[in-house]
Amino acid sequence: MVVDGIYYAVGLLAGGAVVTWLLSWPWAVPFYILAAFCLNFFRDPDREIAPGPVAVSPADGAVVAVRATEDGGNQISIFLNVFDVHVNRTPIAGTLACVKYQKGQFLAANRADSSDVNEQNIMIVDGSVGGRATRVVFKQIAGLIARRIVCYKQAGDVLAAGERIGLMKFGSRMDVFLGPEWEVLVRVGQRVLAVSTAIARMKNVETEISIG
Repeated sequence: MVVDGIYYAVGLLAGGAVVTWLLSWPWAVPFYILAAFCLNFFRDPDREIAPGPVAVSPADGAVVAVRATEDGGNQISIFLNVFDVHVNRTPIAGTLACVKYQKGQFLAANRADSSDVNEQNIMIVDGSVGGRATRVVFKQIAGLIARRIVCYKQAGDVLAAGERIGLMKFGSRMDVFLGPEWEVLVRVGQRVLAVSTAIARMKNVETEISIG
């Protein structure tokens, strides 16, 4: 459980108790419902990491786009609704080379243009998967309701595969950019789970992949 959820729930329960004391319990029901919602929203379950030379999903949600990028790689976009776990993970192990916060708009996160114009946090991880060097870029993207992006890490941190790196509050989007050395394993419309779902597998290439 993320500590934010406990704070929100306690505050709402206290509000519900005050309303119950001043009026009666039916008037306090919305407070209790919202408290339960917050506890559910900020849950942080332990997950078993997908095995093999793979990149794991950094978020729970539905895949809303899989598209080719100009460098021959792929972009995978995952939309998180308010009922999904919102704790985010790193897709691969490696060194966090860059963390860049970018101000922007708050369009609905299931829109394609939200990837470029919405407020977002961009992270780059340099690592090695299956003995091959690789670079993975992923974005925490705010949505219409999500107005706060939280990142626990900073440039230079060494991350384990699937390690918690932050969270997005109340509905959002996660974009992952993979190079041509990766084979995409997911499809549009598929539900994915952070850490447990492999979204791509390292191709069996013979040449070293450059991350320069």
